[in-house]
Amino acid sequence: MAEGDKPLLIKRYASRRLYNTETSDYVTLEDIAGFIRDGRDVQIVDLKSGDDLTRQYLLQIIAEHESRGENVLPVNVLNDLVRTYTTQASSVVPEFLAMSFDMLRDGQSKMMENMTSINPLASMPGFEAMQAQQKAFMDAWSSGFGSWGTAKPNDASSKTSADDLEGIKQQLADLQDKLSKMAK
Repeated sequence: MAEGDKPLLIKRYASRRLYNTETSDYVTLEDIAGFIRDGRDVQIVDLKSGDDLTRQYLLQIIAEHESRGENVLPVNVLNDLVRTYTTQASSVVPEFLAMSFDMLRDGQSKMMENMTSINPLASMPGFEAMQAQQKAFMDAWSSGFGSWGTAKPNDASSKTSADDLEGIKQQLADLQDKLSKMAK
């Protein structure tokens, strides 16, 4: 495995300081966020116990960005996430979120390739499938997970109106703007 493919190992000392094992220096949460924005995976472990603390620190990074007004997650999504911790849906949600982010990443790279076309959203591979998946997820939330997986991409209910498409375009543009600002 190439060096760039391995997660960057960060060790947390008893003093709670974070140590970058590749550069032999201390780093902050913002430094770790920068590594991740640059495309690097990180693994944060407790030096003494060896416990993997990555999830805890990634959640802390997200919470700090949200508290500074860099709101990426709408309140209704946060509410839904909290609900999943207390329902049987918690087994479905992580897989759905992982698949959705994979599709988003793939779609973003394809969209960047197609930016010269007149309507980049229409030519984005998997766009209709992503819409159908998101609709099925939202339908499942609103019906208490009784209809999970029943929405079909070709159902009339999965068709979007021109207004919905414009709203999606605006949301994607806003997301790209936020991502561009984060990359700077």
